[in-house]
Amino acid sequence: MKKVAWITDKIYLQHDTGAGHPESAERLRSINLKIQQLQDCLITVKPRSATVSEVEMIHSLDMIAQVRQKSLAESFIDSDTVCSYDSYDAALKAVGAGLSAIDGIAVGKFDRAFCAVRPPGHHATPTQSMGFCLFNNIAITARYAQQNWYPKVMIIDFDVHHGNGTQDAFYDDNTIFYFSTHQAFAYPGTGAEHHTGRGEGEGYTANYLLMPESGDEEILEIYREELPKHYHDFQPDIVLVSAGYDLHESDPLAQLNVTTDGIREIVRTILDLGDTPVVFMLEGGYSVYDLGWNVVATVEEMLA
Repeated sequence: MKKVAWITDKIYLQHDTGAGHPESAERLRSINLKIQQLQDCLITVKPRSATVSEVEMIHSLDMIAQVRQKSLAESFIDSDTVCSYDSYDAALKAVGAGLSAIDGIAVGKFDRAFCAVRPPGHHATPTQSMGFCLFNNIAITARYAQQNWYPKVMIIDFDVHHGNGTQDAFYDDNTIFYFSTHQAFAYPGTGAEHHTGRGEGEGYTANYLLMPESGDEEILEIYREELPKHYHDFQPDIVLVSAGYDLHESDPLAQLNVTTDGIREIVRTILDLGDTPVVFMLEGGYSVYDLGWNVVATVEEMLA
């Protein structure tokens, strides 16, 4: 059995997006309730807060200041992206979960980690919070990993929405490979298949679009046939996963028909790529009941 860290914090529940918002604290409460059945098998880790200088590895100081100011004012960044009084601190600890995962893996405390965080991150660009996301948790984790033992990082993003912020952060970078599967014609409208990188980063971004109503067969073909080619060509030192569960057939914000068994198989395919350490970072997933079970399926595979 693999040593797997479960990294979360109560402060994530205090990021209050308001009544009726799909990215609510109920998502994490569902996960926390259902993961209890595996708790004895997991190494529980409390994340530290990221410093401003660590967040600056990806984001501008003006953007960081805006998140802090909007949190103090308890106001909106845009129509979808809400800050409450505790949101800035929660966002720093969401980033910090990834940093704590890298620290623990590097010294052998555990082999893999799941970061059950809020707010999510993959839509946040270097200069703008958006799409429910304040800071780009996985992008900052990737830069931190590069500075601490893992020079080549592969990011795999199976959220139903394209991680435009992550792509933007590394589009001209040949040391970080960004691989994304996402629903065509969905928010935020980025991630075309011909978008493969720029300059030195040409060929280090791979986008795969799925038509609405696609299911297990369509997505698993990509993960079984295309992902291993990119992995073996790139030879990463660590794999980071933007784990968005809104690809599930029950999700109210998307139109894919991927089952929990399909998600389990995606996770198994990622874990079977090689012996590199793997960190999963929670992104989307808005069917509250099913979200918990999909995370349980992920962690069960991580433990195997």
